Amino acid sequence: MISVVLKLIYAETDEHLEIIRVLFREYEEYLGFHLCFQNFEDEMKTLPGKYAPPQGRLIIAEYDSEIAGCVAVKKIGEGVCEMKRLYVRPKFRGKKIGRLLAERIVADAREIGYDLMRLDTLERLKEAIALYRSMGFKETTAYVYNPIEDVVYMELKLNS
Repeated sequence: MISVVLKLIYAETDEHLEIIRVLFREYEEYLGFHLCFQNFEDEMKTLPGKYAPPQGRLIIAEYDSEIAGCVAVKKIGEGVCEMKRLYVRPKFRGKKIGRLLAERIVADAREIGYDLMRLDTLERLKEAIALYRSMGFKETTAYVYNPIEDVVYMELKLNS
């Protein structure tokens, strides 16, 4: 029997933040457009920035000692947070890593005390939307500016 180890690591050191920068850049490349409308360059320069505790989190997934993906959460309003940058590297997809990252960040948001989690994704990211729906996320109206044509806004009540 082969044993595989999946670790979720809170990004707290400079080394972790550099890994997050690499993953965030890969995520942007994967999407196929620049995230300038989200002040992405400023976000990269100031990490952990809005994702810093106590109101935010940055999490790295490590699969068999290889960096596999990441996710983040930040405050966007009173009692409201936003899941950001859920990304799993292509070679690690299909191993439930995205689900584990999403479940962990939702649990963390509850522990922080948020009542509502929001996110925006793209209609073409079918697997991501299916994951979010399976976790109880529902489609909602726009809560932030996003100029991308196929954007989908979702939210999850955390206190139910």
